[in-house]
Amino acid sequence: MNDFIIDAIQKGILETLQMTFFASLFSYIVGLPLGVLLYATSKGRLLENRAVNFVVGLIVNIMRSLPFLILLVLLIPFTRLVVGTSIGTKATIVPLTVGAIPIVARMVESSLCEVQPGIIEAAKSMGASPLYTIIHFIIPEAVPSLLQGAAINIATVLGYSAMAGVIGGGGLGAIALQYGYYRYQKDVLWTTVALLVAMVMVIQEVGTILAKAKRKV
Repeated sequence: MNDFIIDAIQKGILETLQMTFFASLFSYIVGLPLGVLLYATSKGRLLENRAVNFVVGLIVNIMRSLPFLILLVLLIPFTRLVVGTSIGTKATIVPLTVGAIPIVARMVESSLCEVQPGIIEAAKSMGASPLYTIIHFIIPEAVPSLLQGAAINIATVLGYSAMAGVIGGGGLGAIALQYGYYRYQKDVLWTTVALLVAMVMVIQEVGTILAKAKRKV
């Protein structure tokens, strides 16, 4: 590989990290409250509300069922409206965020469901309100599971970012496509694949370590 390709790969790594970080952050800003809402309004929970749970769950399930490449194309007008363009690193953050929100919501809901009922009963016996119970009892107890879920979600966003190269999204995916696939440079293709795999493994390992450390606290 020549210096130009090496520089392009280095830039691609930074773009991939940028897309992954901001998309993960924004998806949790929206997805975490959605996940809490799904949990709290489900049958037998603190704020049981079948209508709200059904509507929110339906929206989340529809969003989850859309393949990411199709979502990329469908969101082009919305992406242009938000950031003024539909290509590049900044533009890719929009569909990445939208695609990750339902995954985050379901992962958060699943983590909260793992909390032992005894903790909730203890909070109720102390006169804690449903909101106080969720914030100060349920969520802190679910932190190890939430951390593991976050690692999975971030790794998923990282994988999605590679697919964004199809529409000029930038990052390692774009380099793999432009130089590795279209120009038949197999060394570039396999290098980008290896880098993406390594990044996913690091994210997963960090998430596992943090979750284990939190369980020991």
